[in-house]
Amino acid sequence: MPDLILALDPTDREEALRIAGLASPHLDAIKIGYPLVLGAGLSIAREFEAFGLPLIADFKVADIPNTNRLIADQVFDAGFHAIICQGFPGSDSVLACVESAHGYGGECYVVAEMSHPGGTEFFSGGVAERIARLAVDCHADGIIAPATRPDRVRALREIVGTRKILSPGVGAQGGDLSQIADLVDGVIVGRAIYGADDPALAAQSFSLLRR
Repeated sequence: MPDLILALDPTDREEALRIAGLASPHLDAIKIGYPLVLGAGLSIAREFEAFGLPLIADFKVADIPNTNRLIADQVFDAGFHAIICQGFPGSDSVLACVESAHGYGGECYVVAEMSHPGGTEFFSGGVAERIARLAVDCHADGIIAPATRPDRVRALREIVGTRKILSPGVGAQGGDLSQIADLVDGVIVGRAIYGADDPALAAQSFSLLRR
């Protein structure tokens, strides 16, 4: 059964913490990115410690190695447990994130292919496969692959082996949990939970569907 990860993107601190508190009993991890951090500040990471769940920084870091390392160090100093980076800047940039993560006892995930329709425009023609191999070569903990395209997840699983695959796109983007649950280690659900009238009930329903 894959982990259930909430992609929490409200920009208001109190609203984000309220939703996290309601949904957390049914979650295995929480992922936050730029929308919330730009609205509330990086320090909000410490406030999530009350929920007792791993916190993933979805910044899709994509810069030169030194800048990647500086960003990753800030992320882990702030209290995050994992970071997501892009692979297209190259192996040295990915290694900077991986080394920072592992130095803090955390994890690093590399985006192999994105879940939105436009994700096929450039993550195609073997590009996603090359990025997945790069993630393996750089000793990343896993990759990000699209729940909206289960066939692509199957292809990328052949490359990454037992490394983790976290898969966004279930819910608002149309990904079907029943088609992806046996292929991945974590499913990422955002708007279908945090935008629901009852986030706890929505999270519980996704939690039950994983079985």
